Amino acid sequence: MDDIAFSSASELSAMVRDQKISSVGLLQHFLDRVARFNPALNAIVAMNTEAAMARAVEADKALAAGQSWGPLHGLPITIKDSFEVAGMPTTSGAPELRDYHPKENAVAVHRLIDAGAIVFGKTNLPLYAGDLQSYNDVYGTTNNPWDLSRTPGGSSGGAAAAVAAGLCGMEMGSDIGGSIRTPSHFCGIYGHKPSWGLVCGRGHIPGPPGSLSVDDIGVTGPMARAPEDLALALNFIAGPDPLMGPPRPAGLPAANDKPLKGLRIAAWVDDPVCPVDRAVGDSMQSMLDALAKAGAYVNDKARPEIDSKSAFAIFTQLLMGVVAAGFPEPVLARLRENAQNADPKEMSFTARSALGATQTHRQWLSANEARQRIRAKWAELFKDYDVLLCPVTPTAAFPHDHGYQMARMIEVNGRPFPYMDQFFWAGIVGMAYLPSTTAPIGRTAAGLPVGMQIVGPYYGDLTTIRVAGLLREITGGFVPPPGYA
Repeated sequence: MDDIAFSSASELSAMVRDQKISSVGLLQHFLDRVARFNPALNAIVAMNTEAAMARAVEADKALAAGQSWGPLHGLPITIKDSFEVAGMPTTSGAPELRDYHPKENAVAVHRLIDAGAIVFGKTNLPLYAGDLQSYNDVYGTTNNPWDLSRTPGGSSGGAAAAVAAGLCGMEMGSDIGGSIRTPSHFCGIYGHKPSWGLVCGRGHIPGPPGSLSVDDIGVTGPMARAPEDLALALNFIAGPDPLMGPPRPAGLPAANDKPLKGLRIAAWVDDPVCPVDRAVGDSMQSMLDALAKAGAYVNDKARPEIDSKSAFAIFTQLLMGVVAAGFPEPVLARLRENAQNADPKEMSFTARSALGATQTHRQWLSANEARQRIRAKWAELFKDYDVLLCPVTPTAAFPHDHGYQMARMIEVNGRPFPYMDQFFWAGIVGMAYLPSTTAPIGRTAAGLPVGMQIVGPYYGDLTTIRVAGLLREITGGFVPPPGYA
């Protein structure tokens, strides 16, 4: 029955709905796999097995009585530990939240449950979702199922590892600097970063528990083994905070219905600001060649008319304006000193981080104006192209490195580059509020997964997801990691 664990959420839900397998049986199958594979992965870090099994029993009783809870009826899922789930711990990797058990679900979690899903576990992440690796002092380190010596990415690393290893039906992650897209790329699954503002983020930590404000750039989105699962989940979780407005929007624009032949694709596969390793670039080029052979129009010179170095600096400044909100005063004092001593024209990640963490509202408004001008350039591009394809990060999954973030290095084509460059490709897309679907497109010579961003116009979420489905016709889509079948 192990092949069932790698089925899509849509297929699993249909099996439960058609009573080809019980919800209890499916949950038990995932629990058995967790017991078998999770000790080496440390992807799922907290479980509420008793409550989940009780809900699975009720799900089967409901179906026997001819009642359906929704399209996800009886589907066992896990949730990233930055989202509040009633009756379960929500630590966001922070020791000070080790004993925090929320009384209510995060809005997006509640919407998945309303659609019939059963939450049985929480997945690991870095401290306050603040790294592209997943480890913390509460639950330890999560490993990549393709190579246990490497990171599954972050911050939704536990989520991606659990989905890739067949430990759950699907997942929900969050993303402010690539936290859905990077783990999806590193673990070979599908992930969707929605258009900013599309999905309510209330109940996510950070901000602090009880926050009602909306983080700039940060979003909530689904992670799965098939692109259709992304669209399925997005239809349920989309919509404003019910505290602030109507429960659902009028609806997303329909997906572009072009076949592969006729798609107009812009491709931005490398940049001198953040060079891409050949192991990743070769997979992307093979994908572009296959798309062109299938009849798509591919232009590898088309990109928004923006200065990439400035765009990354603006992203860094805006990002730090969000994440520094919870920094202790001694850290902020040190950052103020760094910002005062920095050249105002300095574009490095370190300098822009200090400025962003301590910026005045006037400085933020100036950065936001620059962001809006960048967004306008992206909008111009999408008048001529359906989607843009670009890397998620410059490398595939790298070995664990828990040293000081600003001092870490990554190796690209045999040369060392600053670790924080990993944020470049995800950052310049996310800062512009654009939807981005990460799709697996191949593997490196070392056997590590390679994913690619499919970027679309604002609110073009269903189009980027649909294009991920078209790419699957060429690549074959998700492949289980060796040893987990």
